Amino acid sequence: MKTNDSNHPPAIVAENLTKVYGSGNTEVVAMKDVSLRVERGEVIALLGPSGAGKSTLLTAIGLINPPTSGRIHIGGELVMDADRAKVDLREFRRRHLGYVFQKANLIPFLSAVENVQVALEINDTPASAAHKRAMELLDYLGVADRSQNLPDALSGGQQQRVAVARALANEPSLILADEPTAALDSHRGRQVMELFRKVAHERGAAVLVVTHDHRSLDVFDKTYEMEDGRLTSSPANISNPNNERND
Repeated sequence: MKTNDSNHPPAIVAENLTKVYGSGNTEVVAMKDVSLRVERGEVIALLGPSGAGKSTLLTAIGLINPPTSGRIHIGGELVMDADRAKVDLREFRRRHLGYVFQKANLIPFLSAVENVQVALEINDTPASAAHKRAMELLDYLGVADRSQNLPDALSGGQQQRVAVARALANEPSLILADEPTAALDSHRGRQVMELFRKVAHERGAAVLVVTHDHRSLDVFDKTYEMEDGRLTSSPANISNPNNERND
């Protein structure tokens, strides 16, 4: 169920984000005056050709590569103003943001459940409670039966499910995914995209997905496109009957 009512501030409000690399003759504007608002419970696709600025936007919102100018509010809190952090970025990322990338990036010598559990223990969750929550998340995402397997014993789709569980571990208000299905076939890719919709709609997190895959766009509540560092609305935002909910 979406939670974009007055009791919940937007997951993201980004205002006039610009990112400039270099200066003078070497200056490159990777992102220009991008503004974006995403409510909790929404799953959003960000499309565009390579070099359009999608990953620049994602890493700016994710507080990994701060913008040169602009403001970022996450969960109603001002976290970036121009290039100045208003919070402890490392602490804020750990507690409020989840990340899923093209490769699952699981720790190879830890089991599936341990890969999720470690994200909780980093935030000082006791081991027993961390294990219980990790198992609950793996069960929620349909891979509890593989909880003791090391990553190399999991399929690509199963690894991404574990990565999504890890991203959910600390109940983030925002999950950022950068080409999460690029290494998967179309069937497994769609399963992962549907997982993001499930997570957004059922758990109230906002999910922003950078993707080149146009085959699963019906999964998303809205789509946006980037070109030459600027954000534009897609010609037709998705209106999928399967996404309709009573709020």
